[in-house]
Amino acid sequence: MSLLDIPDVFIGSTDDGHTFVILNRPIRDADRLLTDAGFLPREHHGRRLHLLPPGIAQDVHERAGVAMYGLLAHPHDLVDLSWTTRWSPDQPAGRPDLHFQVRDGTVAVTASTTAARLLLEQHGFVPTADGASYRTRDGLDERQLLSAVTAAEAHAYTHGLSARVHLGIPTPADIPASSRRRSAPATGPRTTPSAPRRTR
Repeated sequence: MSLLDIPDVFIGSTDDGHTFVILNRPIRDADRLLTDAGFLPREHHGRRLHLLPPGIAQDVHERAGVAMYGLLAHPHDLVDLSWTTRWSPDQPAGRPDLHFQVRDGTVAVTASTTAARLLLEQHGFVPTADGASYRTRDGLDERQLLSAVTAAEAHAYTHGLSARVHLGIPTPADIPASSRRRSAPATGPRTTPSAPRRTR
């Protein structure tokens, strides 16, 4: 299973600056909410996804925020690891405090400040032998890797640290095929909705 298959809604970015939203289960009004925000719907290798072309960081941030606000009205798991939607007037663009690189079931992280390194260690990331970066501990499955990244990234933002997650997807054409079966439309709300990673 890919990290992209785990939550009901996965928001990410390709290396070339596209923002994508993957819907792993049917969500009422999701297509309309996303297209109203400027995302283009597409069927791709068994996935229902929506793409937002590269643009000005503030505009992409606002469009994704509008879509997320609408999606959060429905109970579901939503994970946002997109770097293209990260914009704040208080943080200048530049090298992030934390840079996550997700690839082939592994996560490598570089930290540019002492505070960032301490935060990674709090979340169980271990330094590599050369001390230049951090990695997740051995034996984690994809769900645990996703949890480690989302927890550390969310914690970083609460401390005013910037973070960027690269998913190892160069272009939209490289988004992997879905490895989970499409479920039937939901007939009612879930009994235990998951909290979103963050809200805008």
